[in-house]
Amino acid sequence: MLQINDLTYRVAGRLLFDGATVAIGKGQKVGLVGRNGTGKTTLFRLIAGDISPDGGSISLLGRARMGRVAQEAPSGPQSLLETVLAADSELAALTAEAETATDPHRIAEIHTRLADIDAHTAPSRAATILSGLGFDEDAQQRSCDSYSGGWRMRVALAGALFSRPDLLLLDEPTNHLDLEASLWLEGHLANWPGTLLVISHDRDLLNRVVSNIIHLQGAKLTLYQGGYDRFENTRRENLARQSALHKRQLEERRRIQIFVDRFRAKATKARQAQSRLKMLERMEPIASVMEERTTTFAFPDPDPMPPPLVAMDNVAVGYDGVPVLRDLDLRIDMDDRIAVLGPNGNGKSTLVKLLASRLTPLEGKVVKSSKLRVGYFAQHQAEELNLEETPLTVLTRRLEMTTETKVRAHLGRFGFGADKAETKIGNLSGGEKARLLFCLMSVDAPHILLLDEPTNHLDVDAREALVQALNAYDGAVILVSHDAHIIELVCDRLWLVENGGCDRFDGDLADYRQLLLDRARDKKRGVKDAKDGVNKKAGRQARAQAREAVAHLRKQAKNAETALEKLTRRKLELENKLADPALYDGPAEKLQKLTMEMAEVTRAIETAEKAWLQAEEELAAAE
Repeated sequence: MLQINDLTYRVAGRLLFDGATVAIGKGQKVGLVGRNGTGKTTLFRLIAGDISPDGGSISLLGRARMGRVAQEAPSGPQSLLETVLAADSELAALTAEAETATDPHRIAEIHTRLADIDAHTAPSRAATILSGLGFDEDAQQRSCDSYSGGWRMRVALAGALFSRPDLLLLDEPTNHLDLEASLWLEGHLANWPGTLLVISHDRDLLNRVVSNIIHLQGAKLTLYQGGYDRFENTRRENLARQSALHKRQLEERRRIQIFVDRFRAKATKARQAQSRLKMLERMEPIASVMEERTTTFAFPDPDPMPPPLVAMDNVAVGYDGVPVLRDLDLRIDMDDRIAVLGPNGNGKSTLVKLLASRLTPLEGKVVKSSKLRVGYFAQHQAEELNLEETPLTVLTRRLEMTTETKVRAHLGRFGFGADKAETKIGNLSGGEKARLLFCLMSVDAPHILLLDEPTNHLDVDAREALVQALNAYDGAVILVSHDAHIIELVCDRLWLVENGGCDRFDGDLADYRQLLLDRARDKKRGVKDAKDGVNKKAGRQARAQAREAVAHLRKQAKNAETALEKLTRRKLELENKLADPALYDGPAEKLQKLTMEMAEVTRAIETAEKAWLQAEEELAAAE
């Protein structure tokens, strides 16, 4: 379907592709991955013909049609349904021509072709796609102009899906979606009949939808079999094998060079020495493994605070005196990890703004400690940054009574070294701006982190770093995200925002996914089996009660594991310090102190391992 041969392309002198070659077969579903800034979106523009390569070729099979999401959100007075129907240019053109054509032969050709492309099902197909992306029947009749940019980008995605191209290019399709729409999109793409090439950092989508991964690294394209997890394992094995071969070759070169140096001058060995010298020259060097720099960051731990951090009593919140959410009776403690679920537009962000004190209650009472510190992250905050400033100047202003050394240390927690700390914000990538927002929100070591879609501009490695940072953090986490992977790894409680309220969801993310599938099925059938709904609710409640019974054991096991991870990290730091030759030329007191701490940490790890194993055994027995 798509053949890329010996592709070369430069941007401002920087080589993005250097002899890159890959082929995608008809009907294949392929994920394109790579670190931010490596050129994934540029590759899409090259495939679409927006820009031309400096060398090589890109070819599409025969007369295959290519489709992608429009870069600009659709607008105008047309309804959403009309906009999506118009996205299939052939259907729109044939439909318009059918109304004006007079030649009988041409009329017959038009109606034959309309039948071939299932024109009679077009409105229902368009409505189904819009519904899956969060637009109910009434919403589909409203004009595009009545929606915000984010919602209109959903309409653009719906148009690309509806047009059913032979090759579909999708660039981060879940960025403008909530969890509910993301789950629907996964199912839709999994059944997509054409060829799919998708740029995504969403591990769940890459594991459930695609059958191959193309990895963009070092200006090359490498095709791997399987989804993202299999790609990651295969690549790790390849890197380990290459590293071993490189070490073996270096040892062989060293051994040959010793022989040559020793016997080159001896007449009896000169011929053998020259032979080995030629062997060295012919030996093709195996590249050393140069791993990409891994993104890491860490949130500072807050001071302990007695529970509850926040308690709500019959609270209503909204805008201009009109409630969006009512009857909120919620509580947050220091050890809470809560994911807020629900379709966009139901009030998730409103709830987060209430917790962040960006909104005040219209009714009821919110109790917080006067010493409570809250960190709030939202994507729109990036638009409020001064693009001419640097991370260093922004943070220095926030911490005006703090030394530059401490300011730089806090920036370093989030991956801003000396160079990036003094780079203009306008020159930072989307992921770097997100990390800067994490840095700014945590300057006061908050007791609660409120994260509203924190992963939109983070690549896979940065998302994994965020998971690790949140799991190591000692305060409460309230997370709104369309990324099911991060919810499953970080959160152990779910709140569901719907029907003007917010309540605890009796189940886990798998239960919620099944609930959405059941609702979609019932909506499609046009019936609601009340008895079945009661039975499913009872089942979720039973599972929730079972989890509640072992919640204290699960928390105990998690705390033990966290303690063990911290001790292990400290041991690694000490090992690196003790491996530094300069240490042994310095003061003896420093060496003695590090040696004693190493012994203490080693003993503490043994104790922590026993506590963790015991907690896991008790949890396994209870479950």
